[in-house]
Amino acid sequence: MRVKTQYLIEGTILSKDVPGLANRPIMAGKTILDHDHIEVLKAFLVTDVSVEKTLINGLPFVPKEIIDQEGEEQESSDSGFIPSYLKAVQSYKQLFKTWQAGTPMDVSKVRELIIPLFNKAMDNPSELFLLHHYSTTTDYLYHHAISVGLLSGYLAKKLNLERGDVLQIAMAGCLVDSGMAKIPLKILEKKTSLTTDEFNEVKPHPIYSLQMLQNSSILKEAVKYAILQHHERLDGSGYPSGKKGEALHPFSRIVAVADVYHAMTSERNYRKKQSPFKVAEMILQDDFGKFDIGVVKTLLSCITNYSIGSRVKLSNGYIAEIIFVESNAPTRPMVKLDSGEILPLTKNRELFIEDVL
Repeated sequence: MRVKTQYLIEGTILSKDVPGLANRPIMAGKTILDHDHIEVLKAFLVTDVSVEKTLINGLPFVPKEIIDQEGEEQESSDSGFIPSYLKAVQSYKQLFKTWQAGTPMDVSKVRELIIPLFNKAMDNPSELFLLHHYSTTTDYLYHHAISVGLLSGYLAKKLNLERGDVLQIAMAGCLVDSGMAKIPLKILEKKTSLTTDEFNEVKPHPIYSLQMLQNSSILKEAVKYAILQHHERLDGSGYPSGKKGEALHPFSRIVAVADVYHAMTSERNYRKKQSPFKVAEMILQDDFGKFDIGVVKTLLSCITNYSIGSRVKLSNGYIAEIIFVESNAPTRPMVKLDSGEILPLTKNRELFIEDVL
């Protein structure tokens, strides 16, 4: 819907770019507005913008005046996938806070969150590769849990696992960081990079997660391996035990890729988010040998399959559309600028896709 800038509030999500000059938007779609963003829009004399019907906290946005519904489907604000996702994040947040307070984990409540949402996501899986846009530095941990669950389940589905295992892996992805509830708040809420000592305090969190759900009859033993091993790496460089190779359960290899992908594409207190293409390139090249190559290729195939026609922001600030993906260089597609110029990123190595809009 389109609303006047004067009625915007913090937590509003832009649904479309706010156009500027020279093919560079003033603000990109899916930006989560804070006070500074709203002031920038006012400074540029932007009178109205297109926004989502749901705020980042999962509540409906009810402005004082709506200029235009913009031809949107006439459906309740509760029925779309993204509103459902944002509500699931807030529900998981409430569960997590009870675990921090010492309440035993009820795995069935997590299942009630993630499985219906996963089923809804399968109606339009491309939206899974846009979830990083909605992750905020404040609520990153809760977005991460829900997103990793959904991505893990989808990768398992694309790898042709049985339906029961797909749902179990979605559960595993959602639960891998539940043990973070046992980490001191001063570490969880730190705004800068962790020190070595602080990181060493975080490393046992997969063990804490396993301890919290060890007695659950809802989860297969394979899921418990996935939770314990999601930070282990094939070359032995991971934690908490430094296991490698065949010692790592196939479920853990799937969750590990979903976990690192969402973490690297999300905004963090100490690091800017990176585009799905840049992250995939880093996993393939910089982290070669750490992850299961079959799972990585499946992730890459999903990203590229859903990217044709997508608008992207290049590292030089220009906006372009992906028009072709070369099979031998899937992370560096051919793009078309609004000016009509065609740029094959394989031949323009200094450029990369900074964000998918």
